Amino acid sequence: MFTIDDLMLVLDLVGTFVFAISGAVAAVNRRLDVFGILVLSFVAGNFGGITRDVLIGAVPPAALTDERYLLVSILAGLITFFWYAGIDRLRSPVLLFDAVGLSLFAVTGAQKAIAFGLNPVMAALLGMLTGIGGGMTRDILVAEIPQVLRSDLYAVAALAGASVVVIGDRLDFSYSVSALTGAALCFGLRLIAIRYGWRLPVAHLSAQQRAEADPSDDEGA
Repeated sequence: MFTIDDLMLVLDLVGTFVFAISGAVAAVNRRLDVFGILVLSFVAGNFGGITRDVLIGAVPPAALTDERYLLVSILAGLITFFWYAGIDRLRSPVLLFDAVGLSLFAVTGAQKAIAFGLNPVMAALLGMLTGIGGGMTRDILVAEIPQVLRSDLYAVAALAGASVVVIGDRLDFSYSVSALTGAALCFGLRLIAIRYGWRLPVAHLSAQQRAEADPSDDEGA
């Protein structure tokens, strides 16, 4: 019989694969060699889950004890290495795969946190962290400001998807329904934010611009 644990594993592995694809595409775009591509695939696909497992005490992390996570990451890296041209034909492939991985990891992260007894607020936050962890590490390794710090509703979308799972658990909804609804909400928010440029407020003036705009501060000092 197909259980909640089975569904979580499937979603986790699919999320690992699509995040690993995004890592591999980023590596190819930076002209890394095949080893660098595989490393970035594993990092992008698994570091969110590893962070989640360490924080809730599920150690050793599943990504380090279940060889399927490694195999899925390697497969994603090799597919990208040999068929990058086909993947690159997709519109904004990194953003697309990143959005799918974000959605799946947000819901599985929240559900695993619930299973380990975290309260609803912390479970939702851990779901968000699971979703953003791999992408953040990927961006850092290729010397980019992480998308979560500058992108269109990145963490907000993950938090929304994780919150749906938490609310569904409190209302005794089926996990499959909550997970699919949460993942769809996260994915939809992310795509809409990318399409229409939705983002949280940002500071428009740098410190230097502020100083130039108000020279009286220096005179007073």
